[in-house]
Amino acid sequence: MPKAIARSKTKKSVAKRFKLTATGKVVRSKAGRRHLLQSKSSKRKRKMGKSVVVDDTDVSRIKLNLPFGLR
Repeated sequence: MPKAIARSKTKKSVAKRFKLTATGKVVRSKAGRRHLLQSKSSKRKRKMGKSVVVDDTDVSRIKLNLPFGLR
């Protein structure tokens, strides 16, 4: 009987940090919103709450770790 091909598992740490959009783009949240917020302006904190598209150089590595997402 032939041996089954091992399937690649989802890296849960990557799944928690990144999301895939319906068009296949990778989205991440911005850093710096956890602590030391008094010294940051309201405008800066508000912009940190938005999500941003990941740079093209990192997309292929992230998608390898999310095998069940859209490709």
